[in-house]
Amino acid sequence: MFSAIVLKNVECRALGKAGSIMANKNLFKSPGVTSKVPAADTTNSAGGKAYSFEKKHCLAQIAATNCFNGTYYVSAEDNLKLAKEAALALTSDPEFIAKVAVYSRDKGYMKDMPAFLTVLLAELDTKLFRKVFPKVIDNGKMLRNFCQMARSGAVTGKVKNLSSGSVRHAIQQWFDVRGAWALFKASIGNDPSMKDMLRMCRPKPNSDEKAALFGYFLDKEVEFARLPQIVREYEAFKKDKTLTVPNVDFRMLDSLGLTDAQWTEIARNAPWMMTRMNLNTFSRHNVFKDKEVTKLIADRLRNREMIVEARQFPYQMFSAWKAIEGTTDVPFEIRDALQDSMEIAIDNVPEFKGQVYVCVDTSGSMGSPITGSSGFGSKPSTISCVDVAGLVASSIVRKNRSAEVWTFNSDAQKVNLNPRDTVITNTQKLAKAGGGTNIPTPLRKLNELKAKGDAVVYVSDYESWIDSGSGYSSIYGGGTGLATEWETFKKRNPKARLICIDLTPRSNSQIKTRKDVLQVGGFGDQVFDVVASFLEHGDSADHWVKMIEEVDLDAKRE
Repeated sequence: MFSAIVLKNVECRALGKAGSIMANKNLFKSPGVTSKVPAADTTNSAGGKAYSFEKKHCLAQIAATNCFNGTYYVSAEDNLKLAKEAALALTSDPEFIAKVAVYSRDKGYMKDMPAFLTVLLAELDTKLFRKVFPKVIDNGKMLRNFCQMARSGAVTGKVKNLSSGSVRHAIQQWFDVRGAWALFKASIGNDPSMKDMLRMCRPKPNSDEKAALFGYFLDKEVEFARLPQIVREYEAFKKDKTLTVPNVDFRMLDSLGLTDAQWTEIARNAPWMMTRMNLNTFSRHNVFKDKEVTKLIADRLRNREMIVEARQFPYQMFSAWKAIEGTTDVPFEIRDALQDSMEIAIDNVPEFKGQVYVCVDTSGSMGSPITGSSGFGSKPSTISCVDVAGLVASSIVRKNRSAEVWTFNSDAQKVNLNPRDTVITNTQKLAKAGGGTNIPTPLRKLNELKAKGDAVVYVSDYESWIDSGSGYSSIYGGGTGLATEWETFKKRNPKARLICIDLTPRSNSQIKTRKDVLQVGGFGDQVFDVVASFLEHGDSADHWVKMIEEVDLDAKRE
């Protein structure tokens, strides 16, 4: 972890003279406000003042953002410790843990934290574990995550026996309800491999076909004719590339030296997510020379039902755009379809009533990957936190054309965006990170301007430290800058609401939970659902937690 001193030395280089913004302290003073702001009770990872989250909100926030990789300030090991502490603090309420696990998987599309919480539930409450397991462990990747975490002992402090009790029964059911094709697809991946999981979990096949398939996975001698048809087609194709390309995951074919014609056939039948991830691969293999297939791929990319079914983050579409941005080999039809897909993905962005201000953190720490930089969890993303912050802001501007956008690091600047431009175009204008972190600066400038407004939206990692310096004590007292500036803004705009969208895992905030403030963690479009609900129904001090508590653990997944 970076120490606060080292961090400040690094970020102050970008500030020039770090104290220069303090030239006239009285200019920014908020008379009568600091007495209403509670004193901070903790510090963030950058050493700045902060407020501790309540236990439930803490777990929810970490579950929606933590991929067990290291962030700018915190190591992967520290993020694991953070997750454990948050979960273990709520062992007396296993039902809430279960609901967070389902919510973070079903709504937040997370992988590591839902599996982590499911492993914990196996120890806490077997009844809840049986309800949650099929909802959370819903594909081969999630099963590998679960098995890896259970066997590591990292969750509960002891290695879990995967072949006993309720865990074995849940895993057995997982194998029983899946057909041969689904199991064959689930065999892609390692750490652990399908062979490893079969040996650890010892599920029993419930059909002759699966018995042969299990033997195949375990490298046993199996009568070829007994194998599922898809496996026979795949093995036959490996020996004779003139045969029809089998309908298997492309990762099973990638190393087989396929021809351009075969890649074109793969592209023709590819699912939505594989298509998004392999546009450059298709280009290298001349797939887009086939106009019919090009149109088919473009139509697939902008297919609303497929986008929803693929459960993709909007930022993953932005990632696909960035991947093809520098090449001229991907045709206009594909680029245009990707922009259409982005517009569909952010279709649930709410329309705010009145004037809204969107504040985008562009400090140095926001240049780190949105899913962290290292660790045993998900592979880090090529998309940074500032990319996602810019994406959220651009999405809001698209639906709220009078919205003002402010970027901030050590200071704040108003940015003019054309709401008629695409989300991708505007996101690129905002995606530059550097400098220190001074969270309250946009609100401070709005207060200087005596701005009128109905909502203020912050998108940040909330590692503010400049406003905690000794020079600010006479301005902000013992509280944080954000809390103090919000009180000033509220005096002028009593019905205004503050929405804080957090992109990285933490146990603290820059403002205390209150009825006019929504604090929500995550970087998927589910955040927009929470914001919309808050704007329409928000009447509690922790609206997001209340939404998670409404999760129905008995409901069948649609």
